[in-house]
Amino acid sequence: MKAIVVTERAAGTAGMKLVDRPEPQASINDVVVRVHASGFVPTELTWPSTWTDRLERDRTPSIPGHELAGVVTALGYGTTGLSVGQRVFGLADWYRDGTLAEYVAIEARNLAPLPGDVDFTVGASLPVSGLTAWQGLFQHGRLQAGQSVLAHGAAGAVGSMVTQLAREAGAYVIGSGRAADRQTALDFGAKEFVDLDNDALEDIGKVDLVFDVIGGDIQKRSAGLIRVGGTLVTIVGPAEARPSDGLAVDFVVEADRAQLSEIVQRVRDGRLRTNIGNISIFDDAVTALNPTRRRKGNTIIRVRP
Repeated sequence: MKAIVVTERAAGTAGMKLVDRPEPQASINDVVVRVHASGFVPTELTWPSTWTDRLERDRTPSIPGHELAGVVTALGYGTTGLSVGQRVFGLADWYRDGTLAEYVAIEARNLAPLPGDVDFTVGASLPVSGLTAWQGLFQHGRLQAGQSVLAHGAAGAVGSMVTQLAREAGAYVIGSGRAADRQTALDFGAKEFVDLDNDALEDIGKVDLVFDVIGGDIQKRSAGLIRVGGTLVTIVGPAEARPSDGLAVDFVVEADRAQLSEIVQRVRDGRLRTNIGNISIFDDAVTALNPTRRRKGNTIIRVRP
């Protein structure tokens, strides 16, 4: 099969190569999926799991990419809940070869059925951003209707999902970003927008939940905006700042079939829109994944036409 591999951490996306690799085999509780579309998060190349296994042994050349949509082609021993020929989408394990390949072996529990009226490209854009937003808001942030949310990076892949899911849950959403992101954030449902380059973040007053995708000084300033009993949720590593009268939670997104099903149903009935910034065919993927300019939204690779 064709696959994209990385071999040198220092090379970043410039070290990506499209090569031939053996097709994977399904282990116990696995399925093999013929990948139709794959997502890619540029920060993957900074994650230890891209380069080493759980015992910190080198595992290069490794295949990056963790989001996928495709069709099940084989079942491992003991696998239940899915069938050969079924359309699926989901989130691959961080420490296994990923989804920038024609086939991937993946634990069945990491996948959910992809309805026939949802395109593979859309399906591949949902797992990381959708699950991150869902888990940050509802599991870790304990968001309730009537609360207020500050969604940093509201025009981005994760931020736009945070904005939409929070709004649907009955929250008042304030988006943040650069000046050029204002209209996009408002279109996704933010009621207000903060230009982080020109506006005073502190002018928004107190909020119940901050969803941080930036870290650094923005995170520290945001911690001071949390109401008593509120929560700062971050996905950029251990929180450097903590609210004086609230919680700070950092987390790594996890695969969850039930949550994936909830997310894709919202896409089907029009309550949730994906935020796809760039789509490329597989043969052009190495070029497409080299970041020559700032991109908004998900980068999706169409592995099969």
